[in-house]
Amino acid sequence: MPTRIYLVRHGATELTAEDRFAGSTDVPLSEEGRRQAAALAERLRCDTLDGIYASPMGRTLETARIIAAPHGCEVRAEPDLREIAYGHWEERTRDEIEQTFGEEYDAWQEDPLTIAPAGGESGVQVLARALPVIRRIVQGHRHRSVLIVSHKGTNRLLISSLLGFDARGYRDRLDQSPAALTILEFANDVRARLKLFNDISHYDRLPERCFEQRLSRWWSAPDKRGGDV
Repeated sequence: MPTRIYLVRHGATELTAEDRFAGSTDVPLSEEGRRQAAALAERLRCDTLDGIYASPMGRTLETARIIAAPHGCEVRAEPDLREIAYGHWEERTRDEIEQTFGEEYDAWQEDPLTIAPAGGESGVQVLARALPVIRRIVQGHRHRSVLIVSHKGTNRLLISSLLGFDARGYRDRLDQSPAALTILEFANDVRARLKLFNDISHYDRLPERCFEQRLSRWWSAPDKRGGDV
């Protein structure tokens, strides 16, 4: 049996609904986010989980604890699974950032892997801290299933790296909806394959669903280039 990683993004927050960059900003889940997490908890109720890990941010820990409740598992916080930090962009909308930090934002759009906002992190820096955590978790739970709750940017960077994609395109080519489930299986410590990606079928009939389309220039405005948070 391969080692199975259930990789989850936290549920929605109020800043999610307001289209604001929230990397190192610690915000709780919204009521919608709690419903999303509860739906995923019900979906995974009968799965056997050998461990549950989460970023130490409030929104990830809360999501993980909701999912962990039916299993009686303790959630272990892993600081290096936290979200990419956006520096002086934190809590601002994309429109505000484009108007205030236009040149910096354009450079970051072209190469978010190696370029960071002032006071923030690049994708390379996120991978340098997060990839060793994934490897350690896989090594510690061989041939078992583990759940990890992290963030949109961090998850997409990890998936790109683990599957050998060009991580410079992680923002344009991969999505992570709130409380989405992605499943990766590991034949050994480093060889991963994707079994399920960004699945939200557990809450696709919930009311007031958050789609998060507005932050993406690629997908919300076909005549502009860009990506989403």
